[in-house]
Amino acid sequence: MPDPRFFKKSRTYTLREIAEKTGCTLHPEKSADLEIRDVAPLRTATADDISFLDNLKYRSDFLETKAGACFVSQEMAANAPGHLTSLVTRSPYKAYALTARLFYPEANPEPEISQQAYIHPSARLGKGCVIEQGATLAEGAEIGDGCWIEPGAVLGRNIKIGSHCRIGANATLSHCLLGDHVRVYPGVRIGQDGFGFAIDPAGHVKVPQLGRVVIGDHVEIGANTTIDRGAGPDTVIGSGTWIDNLVQIGHNVVIGRGCIIVAQVGISGSTQIGDYVAIGGQAGLTGHLKIGQGARIAAQSGVMNDIPAGQEHMGSPSFPKNQYLRQIAALNRLIKKKKDD
Repeated sequence: MPDPRFFKKSRTYTLREIAEKTGCTLHPEKSADLEIRDVAPLRTATADDISFLDNLKYRSDFLETKAGACFVSQEMAANAPGHLTSLVTRSPYKAYALTARLFYPEANPEPEISQQAYIHPSARLGKGCVIEQGATLAEGAEIGDGCWIEPGAVLGRNIKIGSHCRIGANATLSHCLLGDHVRVYPGVRIGQDGFGFAIDPAGHVKVPQLGRVVIGDHVEIGANTTIDRGAGPDTVIGSGTWIDNLVQIGHNVVIGRGCIIVAQVGISGSTQIGDYVAIGGQAGLTGHLKIGQGARIAAQSGVMNDIPAGQEHMGSPSFPKNQYLRQIAALNRLIKKKKDD
């Protein structure tokens, strides 16, 4: 059960209300008036809770759960315990997420500007903003309506942030333009110099980084992620892209819409990533690559060549999935043969 010291619950909901808000089908329908008090995992749920099954690894938990209701697929609904009301959907996890947000909506503080914040006289603030203690808005900085700037965040000169953005504690932003509904988590660094230099035996020469970081709408950027500004062209993050913690994005990188980039990924400069690409944790991409729309890159892959649209790669160096798995199988056969000899 979520700790009430940190998470405030809104109210209870009937299964009818939950089904309507998530687009699910109730089975049996006679349970529509059952009142649900909370969300919970299958193992710990009680008769007043709703849970979900999205991964068949947890099938045994589903069969033994004490939950009153559960989001399930059509196939699994037939196997539900007799006491359980099924909310049938093609996307159980999404339905659960929507329901959890009903019970625990994100709470925004009342608009207020702390006297301990520094706001340059030329900075422009939209309506209804929250500026917490220790935050800094430098000369010419502009933020839209309903923004929340957390303690210690530093917004550099002339940056522009759209409406309803949240900038986490101790994040620093410079040389950047953000769209609407962008969430920047604590410790993020956006817009610092890219790693650009000319190598010379007499001493390396730094190349001025004259571009920006341009971020679309509804983007999430996880804690302690770093996004370098471009060297001349901009570094671009497309709308709807979600970036996990501890990701490094080099200068001039262009990332399309709706991408998912998991923790500790490193993307070298000038790489172009198409729309709806998924990159697993700790993958590394060398520079100047082109990753096609809808490509998938497995965790810890080392990507050194372009990837066509829709292709799945894995391994280091990475290969198309089927080719990589054949290589592993062949290597295992060689090892077994050597042992047998």
